[in-house]
Amino acid sequence: MSETESVTEEVKETVSETSSEAPTESVKKSAESSGEAAAEISKKVSTQTKKAGEEKWGIAHIYSSYNNTIVHLTDLTGAETAAISSGGVHVTADRYESSPFAAMKASNAVVNVAKAKGFTGLHIKVRAVGGVGSRVPGPGAQAAIRALARGGFKIGRIDDVTPIPHDTTRRKGGKRGRRV
Repeated sequence: MSETESVTEEVKETVSETSSEAPTESVKKSAESSGEAAAEISKKVSTQTKKAGEEKWGIAHIYSSYNNTIVHLTDLTGAETAAISSGGVHVTADRYESSPFAAMKASNAVVNVAKAKGFTGLHIKVRAVGGVGSRVPGPGAQAAIRALARGGFKIGRIDDVTPIPHDTTRRKGGKRGRRV
């Protein structure tokens, strides 16, 4: 039995005992104090459950290369996509796809969808090309992170998840390399 149930039972017992005769002042005070205690406990319980139910976390996967920036929002498992946008959708010329402006626009589009779906916090995973490519994120990565933070979300962890081979793979270009 929880604390609220025990307090409400005490109040009911006090009221039922005094219903046949006139209530005394001590009984009234104990009933009022236990009623107040029950109200305070119920307030505490309702606020605790309300706060826990409101938080909804997601993962923002940011892939940033020198040609484009993609912002992909998923749930905590990473299995279900909530929103996705890329820099190329928001600009007209190909050369601007990887720009910080395009990355910011893509992040703002994801922020709007995420707020509509009830997300309150985000963990961020930044990925560069990796492998035999560049291990440095492109120019849009930092702008995308900044736009997500300004969107009003709690930011949990920011991780670099660039795939780095432990035993390097062979680069493109053949035995003699790229001939210019």
